[in-house]
Amino acid sequence: MSLPTWFNLKINAPHYVYKPTSRLIPASVPSKLNQSYTQHFECPNSLIPPADQNVAAIVFGDGSNSRLYPLTKRRSESALPIAGNYRLIDAVVSNCINSNIRKIYALTQFNSASLNTHLSRAYSSARIGNEALVEVIAAYQSPEGKGWFQGTADAIRRCLWVLEEYPILEFLLLPGYHLYKMDFQELLEAHWSNRADITVAVLSRTRDNDTEFGTFQLNSENQVIAFKDNPDRRVQNSEKLKDISHDNFASMDIYVVNKDAMIKLLTEYHPLANDFRREVVPGAISLGMNVYAHKFSGYWDDMRSIEAYYRANMESIKNTNKAYCSLYDKDSPLYTLPRHLPPTQITDAVITDSVIGDGCFLNRCKIRGTVVGMRTRVGDGAIIEDSVIMGSDTYQGGRAEEDIHIPIGIGEGSQIRKAIIDKNVRIGKNVKILNKENVQECNNEANGYIITGGIVVIMKGAIIPNGSII
Repeated sequence: MSLPTWFNLKINAPHYVYKPTSRLIPASVPSKLNQSYTQHFECPNSLIPPADQNVAAIVFGDGSNSRLYPLTKRRSESALPIAGNYRLIDAVVSNCINSNIRKIYALTQFNSASLNTHLSRAYSSARIGNEALVEVIAAYQSPEGKGWFQGTADAIRRCLWVLEEYPILEFLLLPGYHLYKMDFQELLEAHWSNRADITVAVLSRTRDNDTEFGTFQLNSENQVIAFKDNPDRRVQNSEKLKDISHDNFASMDIYVVNKDAMIKLLTEYHPLANDFRREVVPGAISLGMNVYAHKFSGYWDDMRSIEAYYRANMESIKNTNKAYCSLYDKDSPLYTLPRHLPPTQITDAVITDSVIGDGCFLNRCKIRGTVVGMRTRVGDGAIIEDSVIMGSDTYQGGRAEEDIHIPIGIGEGSQIRKAIIDKNVRIGKNVKILNKENVQECNNEANGYIITGGIVVIMKGAIIPNGSII
């Protein structure tokens, strides 16, 4: 879904009551945006600026220790395609829009060209007065700070001169590569009601893989009394579960931070800290600051591995409450770049339990349980099952393309099962990508693919010759 027109929106802005603590506490949290907009309007007018807007979101475009290679060889995690038409960062930005947050900074660094282009094209036309809804701040060097951002805390510290230009009271810190649907107003309401300096979002239930971002120990009033980091996700599940008791909750790496507290923590108390989660938050707890937690019970996945990425795409097909399914939720729409592509053309194909992106050509093929991305071409007799096909950035065409022996897409008679096919891949005729030997791990980048967790990943732009068997 492209951004809606905001011209006729009614925005319920908060009013504030002065408290003796000298903090501004909202007397009422802004309601969600009126949803009576034209959802297919693709050239939004200027946003009506909400009065007393006091929250800005800071979205981080990439993280550390990602296990999404080779999907991240030429792009950051946040730029990964998801569910046919979208990118991962669209989910986070959409959460902000649907939560009435009107100022979003995207801090980007590694492999950020694709992400920066997407953000500027998708959201630059939505503006509050003269300011863009999303402002991209790419890593830069200055006389005060040379070299790359050294971590989330370092990135925020070096961008404070930009962040302090607006009358912001709270910052919402968000990884751009997580997949979830959250009303941030509930998080902000908890933050304000507790008069917290920092509020952390935690998962209200535990899973085997929930502890990568550490656990917070809470008291009966949801105040954080301790934090335990777990940088090594490879420990045994039984060992991880020992650390999770009834008063310990897994971090989502999402924070609301009071602006004054942020400045003091980054410039006075921890001027050399690089990582916000591992250094600044524990430091705030040890200093006796008011650090509280807000429990979240919805779907959430950190999308930091090939297996997690594959699973999330497969769940987007299902129409259940357990998945990030609601691509069709009218109350929480998912926005992205309008591409003005034609409808998908289907010729005598059999398609079941699948999601099909825009502008595809599906010819007499069989597709089951698969996410098919934009501009995908599938030849006659091809069979695709339980896979993620990212599609193509361009259409075939022109004299130069006619000379290419294997065109972009999936050739006639090819079979694909439990695979991720990155963008612009050329799969020839009668190719079999089935992993019949059930290989769990294999690195064959020289021939354009790897296998991880039993999932075959065909690398971006790879050419798989006719008759190949993987």
